Amino acid sequence: MPRSSGRIGRPPTTSREQILEAARAILDREGWEKLTVRRLAAELGVGATTLYHHVRDKDDLLIQLLEHHAGRLPRPELPADPRERVVAAATVMHDSLAEWPQVVEVLTADDLLGESALWMVEAIVGGALDCGLSPEHAVDLYRGIWYYTAGEVLIRARAGRRAGENRPRYRDSVFADLDPERFPSLAVLGGRWPELTARDTFARGLRALVDGSLAQESK
Repeated sequence: MPRSSGRIGRPPTTSREQILEAARAILDREGWEKLTVRRLAAELGVGATTLYHHVRDKDDLLIQLLEHHAGRLPRPELPADPRERVVAAATVMHDSLAEWPQVVEVLTADDLLGESALWMVEAIVGGALDCGLSPEHAVDLYRGIWYYTAGEVLIRARAGRRAGENRPRYRDSVFADLDPERFPSLAVLGGRWPELTARDTFARGLRALVDGSLAQESK
């Protein structure tokens, strides 16, 4: 009687690190909407029930991914000056998201924020309070920083992908042939528009946002 070639005994175990690496690969390749427990199980070649020993559902999987990413981020010593503390924490937030732009879509699509990243929120809100902002305006400042940061990261990431495709931009053709009578300012800048919009102005814009919010509160 021929011997069976099938495996006998317990199935191979799947570590949390393997699960999160595979989940991140799916998210990067296909987007967070395609990241489900069943899709992840297929990627790893295991049954979905195996993964439910590690994750409860999709939200839990996403939170674990965010926690894993945030837990590896450097946590610098923040300035004592509250205004500078806000700017420093927001800069760390921006740089961490710029390293993994795909995660921004997860964060903007739902209220998923792991505890490992809350120190940045605490530093921004706490710094705003120490500057004299009311609790409501401190949260408003954080929200303004978050919207500005998320938008900047997403737009740059998508522009970078488009540039990598080496296709002509419709925008460039529009700006190259503007009617100076209808758009006098844009027509003057038209030839330089790609160069000007490609500059990294995040730090200057962040400081303007923070300074403007604090100045408005002091009036």
